[in-house]
Amino acid sequence: MSKSKNLSEEEILVGGQAVIEGVLMRTPSAYAVAVRNPEGEIIVKKDREISWLKKNRFVRLPFIRGFFVLAQALKLGIKALNFSAEIALEEEKEKKKNKKKDSSFGKLTLIFSILTSVVLVILIFVAIPYFLSSHILSKTYGITNKTVISDKWLLFNLLDGVIRVIFFLGYIFIISLMKDIKRVFEYHGAEHKVVNLWESGEDLTVENAVKYTRFHPRCGTSFLIFVMIISIFIFTLFKIPTNSQSQIVYWLFKIGIRVLLLPVIAGISYEFIRLSAKYKDNKIFRLFILPGLWLQRITTQEPSKDQLEVSLKSLQEALELEKSHL
Repeated sequence: MSKSKNLSEEEILVGGQAVIEGVLMRTPSAYAVAVRNPEGEIIVKKDREISWLKKNRFVRLPFIRGFFVLAQALKLGIKALNFSAEIALEEEKEKKKNKKKDSSFGKLTLIFSILTSVVLVILIFVAIPYFLSSHILSKTYGITNKTVISDKWLLFNLLDGVIRVIFFLGYIFIISLMKDIKRVFEYHGAEHKVVNLWESGEDLTVENAVKYTRFHPRCGTSFLIFVMIISIFIFTLFKIPTNSQSQIVYWLFKIGIRVLLLPVIAGISYEFIRLSAKYKDNKIFRLFILPGLWLQRITTQEPSKDQLEVSLKSLQEALELEKSHL
């Protein structure tokens, strides 16, 4: 396929995700994952994946659709990461050899890894910011932690949110120093360059992709920044009950509210991302996308031509499936 806009008279919205030694590309009705194996071959997995927004009128409503878009992206992303790990790390042969021997051990390891990750996320992005915020304010005002939570709730929530953002940025910076993560960030850059190429209408070639920017306003990195910033303002609207007598009540209230508000925050963030991408040349909307673009200086790196080739292959395979569906 040469001309990107020859596929359909309609504009096809394309998105993607970097995986291990490869790229996932999504279209409204299909997806493809292209991964380069250790022998240098590009292995592709593709399938139908109808957008959930097309299946149900309710989930297409503004400020609701964002949560379902995020949920489907996570589901598809995990599937793509598993496939890329099997190809790029050549784990399948070893798995087949030792399937009977250590299948139960592998499942236990996976469960342990997931649980450990959840605990670490809660510790780093919930518990530590909470205790730091309460400690800083209690020392500043000479009052107890409990009084800080009940009487200085607005300031407490703002400080708690700012510390979470700082921790998040620090985490991104630290993992960017890892060699394997840097490779993923290079494929992230390749994904953005190819998406920008597709949206330009030029021929889908490596030579054309090279000249495009590795930054894109409609990126998962930008989405995360929107989620974290918007969550600060939304969470500050909720005050801890003043008659609560224990920290447990506070924690239940805090966690419960955040879980319940997750679809709302995701919905608002998604609408901001869509608007900022649509009006990216508008001076006002550019202010909204700047934090995400700044962070992409870390989460995307300049890719090689080989990496761009993989990204283009992924897009072309997804578009072929999309074309047969039109």
